[in-house]
Amino acid sequence: MKTQSFKDLIVWQKAHKETVNIYQQFSPLKDFGFRDQIQRASVSVMNNIAEGYARRSDKTFIHFLRIAKGSNTEVESMLILAGSLQYISNETQQKLLKSNEEVGKLLSGFINKLSAEDY
Repeated sequence: MKTQSFKDLIVWQKAHKETVNIYQQFSPLKDFGFRDQIQRASVSVMNNIAEGYARRSDKTFIHFLRIAKGSNTEVESMLILAGSLQYISNETQQKLLKSNEEVGKLLSGFINKLSAEDY
């Protein structure tokens, strides 16, 4: 079944859910610089998936998926820091890291699939 929209992509759906969770967890945080950075990085993941999809070229889509993968790694790094700074509980950190890892694996798999189709 062909996708009709970026919203049909499971990787986008998971990235969107992760972004909503990050906004919910960090909205009350008074460290505005940290909050802004982690929120922007998480939004970057889902938006680069969407933008790459809209370009309608596998090569360009792969480029945007790689940018999304980089932003996803940035979110992971910030979640580790958030735990170290006790901005979130260990339980919340583990939940968010698990979600982040799942998005990262989906991105890697998607990149590999599209790259293999080019040859």
